[in-house]
Amino acid sequence: MSKHEIVIPENPVSHFLFSSTRAGVIWLIIRLYVGYTWVTSGWGKITNPAWTGDKAGTALTGFIKGALAKAEAGKDVTGWYAGFLEHFVLPNAKVFGFVVAFGELLVGLGLILGLLTGIAAFFGGVMNASFLFAGTLSTNPILFILATWLVLAWKNAGWYGLDRWALPFLGTPWGRKASTEGFKSAPPL
Repeated sequence: MSKHEIVIPENPVSHFLFSSTRAGVIWLIIRLYVGYTWVTSGWGKITNPAWTGDKAGTALTGFIKGALAKAEAGKDVTGWYAGFLEHFVLPNAKVFGFVVAFGELLVGLGLILGLLTGIAAFFGGVMNASFLFAGTLSTNPILFILATWLVLAWKNAGWYGLDRWALPFLGTPWGRKASTEGFKSAPPL
């Protein structure tokens, strides 16, 4: 820390929610809910031929055409996103169908297992934002909010999951060497 740097202390509520392992149970419940939602949605797409089978891309093409119709009517979809859908996603609908289906499944598994929770939640939030930009509400707003909270709680959201061992192994957030506040490896359950 430089002599000109000012460190603003963390308030007790944010410390508890985003840094304390005691809040891990709260994040476990949220992770399981959001993860289950992603796994079931992804699995439904993976097993649907219109997403990943012999008719791959047809379901996504229908979704995009619906979003483009909303954009033309001046509803729910902004012009820049409609352009992205029309000129980039639509011509590659088959590839994006696989990306969406397997992406949803992988995000869900990451959240359920508590493995790289912050990263999984980030990509879930990106998908939720993409669906919102395309004019689809459904559960996307609440899932986006929960994903954002999970990203903020990346250090402790996976405490009751594989992050408890994976993050120290990767050297984050506690580091590989012992310090007065950190530890070398995750403590036992």
